[in-house]
Amino acid sequence: MPETTPEERADGSDPGLDRLNKLPEEELRARLAQCLNVDRWVGALVSEAPFPDRAALLASADGHARSITAAEVATALDRHPRIGERATGGGTESTWSRGEQSAFAAGTDDASERVQRVFAHAQREYEDRFGQIYLVCASGRPGHELLADLVGRLSNDRDTELRVVGDELRKIAGLRLVKLLEDA
Repeated sequence: MPETTPEERADGSDPGLDRLNKLPEEELRARLAQCLNVDRWVGALVSEAPFPDRAALLASADGHARSITAAEVATALDRHPRIGERATGGGTESTWSRGEQSAFAAGTDDASERVQRVFAHAQREYEDRFGQIYLVCASGRPGHELLADLVGRLSNDRDTELRVVGDELRKIAGLRLVKLLEDA
């Protein structure tokens, strides 16, 4: 019999969600901010807790993240390292960031050194153009794919790019929320 995930257990239990639902408000806020450092998003989820199931939590988190503003993007970017730079610190958020970027950082592409060199150049161009770091949901994506995404986004106007970054933050938050439930 295959191993089941918490939401598939016959008794309907989800230990990660149960632990998350029982956290004191301040600790819940701190944990959620590790997923997405946007006060409005964190506050909305805290106000809706406790959640009846994992699906409800993930749907609510996704819905609230879809309306991220330019100011919220700037705040959230403050806690993200550049792609290819190792996140410092030993906290949960730094550990997650290192794991999300592991394929790029490990240089798994055949042309990894070249890709990383071109990527660094394109990343500087991006930062000059947009005044912020390039952010993408890098989890499981190889360097050449991230480079193609970065180069493609250089042609965006500022408003379009802010919407794209907001969507990438939403994706990252969803992945991190699942990790939070697994680690809770």
